[in-house]
Amino acid sequence: MKGIYKTQEGEQLIYELYDRQMKRLGVPCTDIYAETRFGKTHILQTGNSQGTPVVLFHGGNSTAAFSLLQNLHLIQDHLVYAPDTIGHPGKSAQKTLSSDTLAYGQWASDVIDSLGLGKAVCMGESFGGGIVMKLMCVSPEKIEKAVLLVPAGICNASKTKLIWSMGIPMMMYLVSKKESWFEKTFQPMASPGEPIDQDTLEMMRTTFHHVSVNPNMPSNVKTEEISSFHAPVLLLAGEQDALFPGKQVIERAKRILPNVEAHLLPECGHLYYTSRERRLFIQGIIRSFLSKHPST
Repeated sequence: MKGIYKTQEGEQLIYELYDRQMKRLGVPCTDIYAETRFGKTHILQTGNSQGTPVVLFHGGNSTAAFSLLQNLHLIQDHLVYAPDTIGHPGKSAQKTLSSDTLAYGQWASDVIDSLGLGKAVCMGESFGGGIVMKLMCVSPEKIEKAVLLVPAGICNASKTKLIWSMGIPMMMYLVSKKESWFEKTFQPMASPGEPIDQDTLEMMRTTFHHVSVNPNMPSNVKTEEISSFHAPVLLLAGEQDALFPGKQVIERAKRILPNVEAHLLPECGHLYYTSRERRLFIQGIIRSFLSKHPST
């Protein structure tokens, strides 16, 4: 099977970046390897061993370690399991799944089974939010409650619009090799007036150069597919999100999710965590939501 890495050297560079991300976490983590129908999955376990389990699904073409860096607030009260998404950078199998089917939901269902959880709080950001949406369709009974941060799978932006805003700068970067064009490629993902932080740029740059990137986000779930899901959902969407436009995401979520608490983050792009004030605000909302809906 052809892997996702362009070269062996590139694969090693991804692992070295992963190790640096782990060191920055500064908290003890246990490595778990779980078998799923699609292949072996690497999972980081950390946090409060007596806390409520949370399964954290990271963004696309990123890693579980990078996602944990943005969500360390969870570990005080929760036992966090962060899987490396299969077919993405990280330490899981390199089998790429279709974004247009429910395969990612089946994979997530297998992950929860492998951990022996029965059901869990499921949290997903961006691509990971799309995975949780697919899981709602496949195994709704395995989700105690869900937290969705700027999620895919509800109302994805037009691909044509993204080609104009991000594709043209990317072509200029490929021709010129100028770093300024690389940053312009991803600037539409940032919030207005906020630069993209260096850690995110490093993740993007390393992935772009060394991984055969799958550009497709999890497709929007169909109303009939998700009709059996009724658990509480917290949705946080960015008003200026170029990938998943916040107002439209919330409007459709309220139509297809019967028990959703939705927040539109003002002046917020897709990279919601670049502002410390916004990050603390989001953490407070998540903490309040989980406390209002304690696990059974």
